[in-house]
Amino acid sequence: MKKINQFLKFNPILKEKIWGGKKLIQQLGKKSDRDDIGESWEISDVGEDISIVEKGDLKGKTLRSLVSEYKHNLVGNKVYDRFGDKFPLLIKFIDAKENLSLQVHPDDILAKKRHNSLGKTEMWYVLNSDEKGNIIIGFSEQTNKQTFSEYFKKGEVLKQLNIDNVSKGDVYMVPAGRIHAIGAGVLLAEVQETSDITYRLFDWNRKDKNGKSRELHVDLALNSIDYSVKPTYKEDYARKKDVPTNIVNCKYFTTNSLHLIHNYKANHTKKDSFIIYMCVGGQADFCIEDNKESLKIGQTLLVPASLKEFEIQPNKEVELLEVYIE
Repeated sequence: MKKINQFLKFNPILKEKIWGGKKLIQQLGKKSDRDDIGESWEISDVGEDISIVEKGDLKGKTLRSLVSEYKHNLVGNKVYDRFGDKFPLLIKFIDAKENLSLQVHPDDILAKKRHNSLGKTEMWYVLNSDEKGNIIIGFSEQTNKQTFSEYFKKGEVLKQLNIDNVSKGDVYMVPAGRIHAIGAGVLLAEVQETSDITYRLFDWNRKDKNGKSRELHVDLALNSIDYSVKPTYKEDYARKKDVPTNIVNCKYFTTNSLHLIHNYKANHTKKDSFIIYMCVGGQADFCIEDNKESLKIGQTLLVPASLKEFEIQPNKEVELLEVYIE
């Protein structure tokens, strides 16, 4: 089986959203003249939104064709055995100029039954936030479908929900079934299963430029929500310099924080997976033999499973999210 001997950087797929803004362009260097870009899909194998290699010998190749051609040498043996030719993760940057809809995603069982799809468990890493930027996630008190439905019908949808003010470096795990909404002013990185199924419960009564409201999925949402409550929804982790710090570990993906101020020799010989690096601060060069790829804030790199050892050289310092499947 052939091996890929280069780091893979893909052309971003930009998504116009009713709630989108200009931070992806102004702060993360995405190319667009629009002022409503809400998402940049960095690595995608969802429907017709398939990532295309930006440069190198494989320029113009699609992610789907690469997985089909290189199989376990690209994604890892166990990952390929589990997912086949489907790349298992969707990687995004999100700019919420306005609130996203209050929503929930189905789990794998419901998504398979209703849509013949994977479910959607995701995580968020906050790059920055306006002064009053917040995230709605989970419940603030114990409830159930009947009680929450009654509040919803009375127009008091926020009464039982947990709302957190957020700042750079905050991390939230959003398992399928957890009600949530990204608040206005928040810029974040998102790692999720390869799925685009969202049930909108409430969209703040807004209308698009044509005076139309977006479709809601109230019954589907209410029947998908996990109504349990947690004491906190923010992940607790202590960032260290020059070593990976684990921030999320679930069956769908593992994410580490990697804050480097010195050259770092990455060794993934014990991992049976591709590695994704999202740059959330600073800049660095990824080096292997005569192959060098620069990565700066707002950019994403896919390292094939067959590239086990390489060096990361920060330009002064760099903050990375390191993502793979255990």
